[in-house]
Amino acid sequence: MSDIKTKVQGLDPNVSARDVNFMSEKTGNIYEGLVIISKRSKQLSVELKRELHQKLEEFAVSSDTIEEVNENKEQIEISKFYERLPNPAVIALEEFLEDEIYYRYNDRKKRGF
Repeated sequence: MSDIKTKVQGLDPNVSARDVNFMSEKTGNIYEGLVIISKRSKQLSVELKRELHQKLEEFAVSSDTIEEVNENKEQIEISKFYERLPNPAVIALEEFLEDEIYYRYNDRKKRGF
């Protein structure tokens, strides 16, 4: 997962307009390209969320008293880092553009391929 975080550091987190014809060139169908990007985006979202929760669990306080609750600067910095990362859909689109996503069809006979 750390390679994804380092790879996306230079990636623009803003969504920009793209030519949708590139998806039909790679998959033969625009909608199939969108499905591939969508599934990869969901995978990235789950992985990033799991990693963030693991890191924040280290700072969890077992007692519930108000006096012991204080702001932890490391915890805040970790949260801000993950907030600054690009949206998983933007990351997945970039991976698709750079041919970094492996995909295959399970039911080629049903689809007529």
